[in-house]
Amino acid sequence: MARKTVRRKKAVKKRVVRKKTTARKKTVKRKAVKRKAVKRKATRKKTTARKKTVKRKAVKRKAVKRKATRKKTVKRKAAKKTVRKKAVKRKVKRKGTKRKPSAKFMAPLKVSSALEAVVGKGPLPRTQVTKKLWVYIKKHKLQDPQNRRNIVPDAKLAKVFGGKKAISMFQMTKLVSKHLG
Repeated sequence: MARKTVRRKKAVKKRVVRKKTTARKKTVKRKAVKRKAVKRKATRKKTTARKKTVKRKAVKRKAVKRKATRKKTVKRKAAKKTVRKKAVKRKVKRKGTKRKPSAKFMAPLKVSSALEAVVGKGPLPRTQVTKKLWVYIKKHKLQDPQNRRNIVPDAKLAKVFGGKKAISMFQMTKLVSKHLG
């Protein structure tokens, strides 16, 4: 019987030792987990601090840029105001007198018989001739509907334009000048 009790005591000791070693292992694991958590927190704090400093620097840069652009815009506005003031002064000076076209430009010219049928009788300045031509063109709807720059002449205008089928408005003045003299 003595042997049985010794064996039991040894078995109990082994169990106690096992419990102690498992408890030690658990505490070691807990400590390791805590250390890792502390390291993670520290690295998080560092990264967040870095991010915050980077953001602060970026915000400062933007603020500096805004100030610089504001200064530039203020300078531009001030320059525009001075230019406007000068322009207003000029306008005030010129207000009493109207702009007069040159005498050669407004000189009445003789109109050919072909052009007289469209525009009317009498010597007329170039400006009046072109105005009356446009009145005639719009009244008789002679502009091309797809391309409003082109004029499709009727029988009277065809004599003035030299019998061409379609003429651009830029060619019109050249052809009309042949009938003025």
